Amino acid sequence: MSGCGPERTAASGQRRRIARRKAPEPCAGGCCGGGTAIMPLSAPAGHPHAPALMARGARWRMGLAAAAALGAEVTHWAASPEWLSALLALVAVALVGLRVFRKGLVALCHADLNINALMTTAVIGAFLLRQWPEAAAVLVLFELAERIEARSLDRARNAIRGLMDLSPEMASVRQADGGWVDVPAAEVPVGSIIRVLPGGRIPLDGTVSSGSSAVDQSPITGESLPVDKGPGDPVYAGTVNQAGLLEFQVNALASRTTLARIIHAIEEAQARRAPIQRFVDRFARVYTPLVFAFALAVAVIPPLVAGGGWSIWTYRGLVLLVIACPCALVISTPITLVSGLTAAARKGILIKGGLHLEQGAGLAWLAFDKTGTLTHGRPVLVDLEWLPGARGHEGIAVSLAARSDHPVSRAIAASGRSEGPPAPDVAEFTALPGRGLRGSVGGVTYHLGSHRLIHDAGLCSPELEARILRHEELGRTVVLLADPLRALGLFAVADTLREESREAIAELHALGIRTAMLTGDNHTTARAIAGQVGIDEVRAELLPEDKLRAIESFSRHGRVGMVGDGINDAPALARADIGFAMGAAGSDTAMETADVALMDDGLGKLAQFVHLSRETRRILRQNITLALVIKGSFLALTLAGLGTMWMAVFADMGASLLVIANSLRILKR
Repeated sequence: MSGCGPERTAASGQRRRIARRKAPEPCAGGCCGGGTAIMPLSAPAGHPHAPALMARGARWRMGLAAAAALGAEVTHWAASPEWLSALLALVAVALVGLRVFRKGLVALCHADLNINALMTTAVIGAFLLRQWPEAAAVLVLFELAERIEARSLDRARNAIRGLMDLSPEMASVRQADGGWVDVPAAEVPVGSIIRVLPGGRIPLDGTVSSGSSAVDQSPITGESLPVDKGPGDPVYAGTVNQAGLLEFQVNALASRTTLARIIHAIEEAQARRAPIQRFVDRFARVYTPLVFAFALAVAVIPPLVAGGGWSIWTYRGLVLLVIACPCALVISTPITLVSGLTAAARKGILIKGGLHLEQGAGLAWLAFDKTGTLTHGRPVLVDLEWLPGARGHEGIAVSLAARSDHPVSRAIAASGRSEGPPAPDVAEFTALPGRGLRGSVGGVTYHLGSHRLIHDAGLCSPELEARILRHEELGRTVVLLADPLRALGLFAVADTLREESREAIAELHALGIRTAMLTGDNHTTARAIAGQVGIDEVRAELLPEDKLRAIESFSRHGRVGMVGDGINDAPALARADIGFAMGAAGSDTAMETADVALMDDGLGKLAQFVHLSRETRRILRQNITLALVIKGSFLALTLAGLGTMWMAVFADMGASLLVIANSLRILKR
């Protein structure tokens, strides 16, 4: 039965496709201390702790390489023997650079001048110039950036696992003789009748056939309040039955539930998300072959055409290659991006890799979830109206509401804790699933519940209907208090807007970014919230797959970002060019799937991110221009016969130092 015993996933087909979480078994040879945390320094392939040991070894190599690179720099500036600086640089390169060299050489052999080919060229050039610290620093910085981004991608791929715990593995299925038997949810056929007790999770999608209750379906639709369910209403796997017993007819197999489709949508969105090359990689594809071709032409054409000396022009070609060594370009990119990432972290913006920081400069659309993103995600009492002659019943409403754990009841109960008359005792209290509450105070029976409850009791009037409609048009949930003869008061509860939402949207508009709201809430509530904050476009009553399709439609008009905090936002976060998660309130799945986390949930940080992204892009372009101008000036001197190897060294090192200094300016802003 759902809600009793361990709850895992009903979608065993999904579980087979997603890596299972298993505790490592004790090592056969006892090398791990019989399953304790004591582990050997190395492990054979297939050893249960091999991945962890490999990760630990990679961290040690990275740390030693960074220390060796720093030592090479220190010994160089301390005028120590050159062999010591060279040895430390070679150690750093050997620890982390062999992979890059292998890829770079393969790329060069296939005329694929990518970032690895550029790195290989830069380091070889630095070695030829005997600039040992520079060669080590280039490789260590590049490898560090690569590993950070690779780790972020791995965490994103593993985000789907968090969804597996939402849906229970077993379902209570009605048999032909009327009895109930627990059956693996993955084996339940369409058309079966399942029951879910109060507090239990719903194992499969279906339609309610008997019973009424309130269901928390925020993981699927993102709605801020539980939804009342009765016969004919849909229910979704992974949602929580709160109050009454529900029986429903299954309308989808475990592998085709809405939750299973969310998992599939995340996988598919991440697979379709086209990798965008780094700017320096794109630049290298043009820059590097041009430099090599030009140097070769300088060395060969003048002797053949004008009869110049081979040794003179060959020397000039070598000097030209040294001048054109792309060390400054390669160094500037990781330094600039690391500076930008650090500056963002200081502002409480966690960016999972420099690629996302670079992409942010081109955002055209930014889509927002509503609940927990633009709003606080928790209902509060926003208005209270008493009908003529009915004042003085606040304490009764608070007493009834205090006996329920429904979010709307909690909002009403909280409103009376700090002020108002003392709450009277309630007798004969009864919860009416999906409708409201009933209790006796001073011998009089009172109801606190929905519009439907009061209407069924015959206590509605045209005036009351008009009042209710006015609040519902503002996106509020209306609860009424009534005695046996008449309705007494109206309580309007709503999920309130975050204080910074309006200003954040205005700042984004000032940056030329259009905004949209994607929500599972109804159209009335969505339009009301959008109107308050100034959102450009509203799409309501969306399931997670609908949000994903909306992101795809926006992407036809430019780069699109998505801001969300719930599991239902995960497919859209994965599909967007940049996914933003609300860090403090966001679900684990949203945090892992997103590219950027706003650690204190401040929406104003979105504009800060865009400003920082544009500043980073500007400095990257400045660095490339600066390096090219310096190298171009010395190139002209070389072609004029005035260039020397010493000048080449000066041009290369000078450009490197200048672009590093320019990159570090981001940290001061």
